[in-house]
Amino acid sequence: MTPASRDPLEFLRRFNNWGDRLPYAAVGLALRLFPAAVFWASARTKVDGWQIAESTWYLFEHEYALPLIPSAVAAVLATLAEHLLSVALVLGLMTRLSALGLLTMTLVIQTFVYPEAWMTHGLWAACLLALIRFGPGALSLDALLGLDGRMRSPAVTAGARTRSLERSAGSRS
Repeated sequence: MTPASRDPLEFLRRFNNWGDRLPYAAVGLALRLFPAAVFWASARTKVDGWQIAESTWYLFEHEYALPLIPSAVAAVLATLAEHLLSVALVLGLMTRLSALGLLTMTLVIQTFVYPEAWMTHGLWAACLLALIRFGPGALSLDALLGLDGRMRSPAVTAGARTRSLERSAGSRS
């Protein structure tokens, strides 16, 4: 048995190092696709062909009634936002802005419509916050078009920060 294998925390260190090597391109893609699927499915229930469904007008007037926005305006805005922002997330186009828009919708839904669904909304918010913080990843139009200036994964950013700290500590000794 090697000295490292006797260390009970060595497995955890190795596992964490493996996790740091997961490509953020795949992580970012998952962070974009799953919330987009939820909001797209919701958007599709709001329309009948190319028109807003009668049930949508009813729901926004009676069940989703918001205190500051007229129900008709809220119905149109929500329907458009869910369609457009979901597609933008899937494509990885204007990802941070799209995630912010859907996060805002999530907070409105949580606060005014379904406050008891905080666990579901928390999961959506976590994905959207990660996208706002870390960006869409390399598998995105933002990356292809050079629209996301920080196309580095969290692990790469953390690694660069660690190397920088090690260099500065080494120069002091």
